[in-house]
Order: sequence, then C-alpha cells, then structure tokens
Amino acid sequence: MKMMHIHAINLPRFVIVGPNVLPLIKDVMSRLNVRGDVLLVCGETYTKVPAGFVKSSLEEAGVRVHTVEVCDASEASVKIVQDTARDSSSSMAVCVGGGKSIDVAKLASHREGIPFVSIPTSASHDGIASPNASVKNASGSISVMAQPPIALLADTEIIARSPRRFIISGCGDIIAKFTAVRDWALAHRLRGDYYGEYAASLALMSAELVTENIDLIARGLDVGVRVVIEALISCGYSMCIAGSSRPCSGSEHLFSHALEKLNAGKAMHGERCGVGTIMMMYLHGGDWKGVKDVLCKIGAPTTARGLGVTEDQLIDALTIAHTIRPDRYTILGEKGITKEAAEDLARITGVIS
Repeated sequence: MKMMHIHAINLPRFVIVGPNVLPLIKDVMSRLNVRGDVLLVCGETYTKVPAGFVKSSLEEAGVRVHTVEVCDASEASVKIVQDTARDSSSSMAVCVGGGKSIDVAKLASHREGIPFVSIPTSASHDGIASPNASVKNASGSISVMAQPPIALLADTEIIARSPRRFIISGCGDIIAKFTAVRDWALAHRLRGDYYGEYAASLALMSAELVTENIDLIARGLDVGVRVVIEALISCGYSMCIAGSSRPCSGSEHLFSHALEKLNAGKAMHGERCGVGTIMMMYLHGGDWKGVKDVLCKIGAPTTARGLGVTEDQLIDALTIAHTIRPDRYTILGEKGITKEAAEDLARITGVIS
C-alpha cells in the first residue's frame, strides 16, 4: 500500500487588501504580539516612499526599526539581509517592495528563523503570498521553498500607481496556472506524483477569475487591479496548501527560467510565462488561442519580438527548458523537445513568424 503524501500547511494569519491600508500596520503588529526590533526591507526606487511611511508608523508605536535596501533578487542580497537581521537581533522582517524585494526578505527571514510581513508595492507575480522564493545564484535563477508571510497588507492605491507593465506581468503569471495544473496532473498520472485537487482548483480559479475580468483589468480600473491582487494571493495560498509550487509553476515557468538562463531579453517573469503558456497549452491540446487572446487584451507580449528575444534564443530556451528542474515532470517530458519540434511549436502558435 502506497504511503499517503504528508506535508505541513502554513498559511498567512492576516491578509488585508484595499485602499489606504498601510496605517493598519501598527494594528497588525500589535495583533502579532511583536516583541523586539524589526528589520524593514525595501527596494531602492519608488518603494522608498511607502517604506518610509511604514517605518514612521512602527516607530510611532515604539518599535525600533532597522532598514536595508536591496537592488536585486540574488543570493548576495539574501546574505546582506540575513547579516543585517542577525546583527540587529531583529525578531521580524517587514518587506515593502516589489517581487524581488519580497523574495529576498522571504528567504532571508526563513533562514534566520524569523517571520516576515509582506507589503507589496506591485502585482507582478504570485510571490507576494507564496512560500516560494526565486533568487539568482551562479547557476542562474532558482526557486526554493522558504515560508509564506505571517501577514500581508496589499494597498490597492499604491499598487495601482505602479508601472502598468507590472500588472501585465502579474496577469501572465496567473494565466500560467492553466498549464501548470495540467502539468501537475500529468506528473500524477504518469509518475504517481502527489496531486492535490483543492490546491489545483484554487490555482485554476485564480486564472479563470482574471480571464473573466480581463476587460476590467485592461481598462485599468481599480476593481480590475483588485482582481489581479486577490488572484495572486489566491495562487500563493494554493502553493501553501500544496506544500510546493506545483499548482502554479509548470512547463511555462521552465521556459521562462530557460530564457533567463540564456540571458535573453529583459522581459519580466510573468511576461515570459504568458508566452510560455501559449505554447505549452498547444502541447497539452488546450485552448492556446484563447490564452493568446486574453494576453493580447491587456497588451501582454505574445511573440519572441514582444519579449525582446531572437527567434533562435526562444527556440534554444524551449529545447533546454526541461533541464531547469529535472525533478519536475511536465509536458516537455524527461528528454525535452528537439530544435525542429520547438521551431514548429513556436511557428504554429505565432510566437515566431
């Protein structure tokens, strides 16, 4: 008899979404019964303003705050945050920033054994509420299991003011769940990998929610921004419940990371995932044209040119994508696809001309 899969489910305790929620940070910290100093992690650009507000609010509440700025999501940045947390004897990390800053704070706090609070300033990917962190090392970008935030405050007014491209990237990352869940189910059928129906349904619901509201999102309405934020949070919960990133990361993510490994273009993670979803949905025999239409409605890239990569780079990424995470079985299989098959795939879906 096969042993049942066992994993711990760790979920955020407080999630607050809406306009002008930053002042609630004092109440959240009080409810979390924070004792000791707090490490504030933020980016180097526009996130400084909301980070400054959070710092002032915490200091008004009698909390001693130490600040560290991060410039990228790398192991070097993680070490800097770890060292600062240790040197300051901080009991909690609070991150005010985009996806890169949150990933760094998430991993650093996990390694130091302290909780962290997520305060996203953009909605570019699903890391704002997930237990996973994506950071760069000498081998490229890697995704590692860390910890979810103990609390999350998503201020819709601040996120709505972020560059439009961030919302587009977030949508691409959410749409990717259509193929990620298919890959997860495939791995379950062919290899007996654990598959969680509830986590998978939660991820798919997020993708369907964005699809159904894509016109509102495309018009830039506040209600559309909130849909994206809540869908990203829901994706984070699905990963917490699954105990891995499987419901949200499949072959389309492997393609995205392969482009990054090749140092091809400057597209955002979610933008690359969106294009990957078009092609992987074709391999799955799904509605790839529908995926493409949704991405087009919000102005997301759907071609190699849109990603700022050459056709050769895109084809190379498709042929090496299966090597990014050999332990993760997807529609690409264990041996991947040939250069000829990759070219046919990209041409049929219109990703290359």
